[in-house]
Amino acid sequence: METINIGIVEDDLVVKESLETYLGANKGFNVKYVAGSVEDFLDYLSKERNPEVDIILLDIGLPGISGLEGIRPIKQKIPDVDIIMLTTFEEEEKIFKALCAGAVSYLTKRTSLSKIQEAIITISRGGSYMSPSIARKVVEYFSPKQKKESKLTSRQQQIVQGIVDGMSYKMIADHYMISIDTVRDHIKKIYRVLQVNSKSELIRKSIEGQI
Repeated sequence: METINIGIVEDDLVVKESLETYLGANKGFNVKYVAGSVEDFLDYLSKERNPEVDIILLDIGLPGISGLEGIRPIKQKIPDVDIIMLTTFEEEEKIFKALCAGAVSYLTKRTSLSKIQEAIITISRGGSYMSPSIARKVVEYFSPKQKKESKLTSRQQQIVQGIVDGMSYKMIADHYMISIDTVRDHIKKIYRVLQVNSKSELIRKSIEGQI
């Protein structure tokens, strides 16, 4: 088995030392460089003529350049490196920003050291690895979305559609053979239920499928 060269970018001293000690004890791993910031790691890469780093464990919440911002400049210097995000953040926005920027794996800091080691080996063999909670968010994101049951009555939905179609209150009233006052009463209830304050907000929610 070839040696896997590892870089660690982590500002938490306890986490950093734990990773360096545990991974360094594996004869198949070579902890090449440990940095406390993206800037420090980029400086190291600039000084190395041929930086041999296969996999990087990269924290997100770093001082200065964040881990998310650091993915692209690191990949520019060593394009073939595989980046594992190791973080406390589980927000969907951060997960997908990291993956879109070039990270191949996203692990929470609750992940055991043995699982992190397993992730490194899996990734070195061409695979990917996610913490179970992260994997679930990824699956849910790409799963077909079930249409939410509308909070509006069928009449209120008709009135919303009329507004989206550009109909005036009078046109809606005439079309459904109800009074303008009834239309206005429905509109007030619609605004309250959907928590909107204007016709433009109502139309936007309808177009985006939030009704």
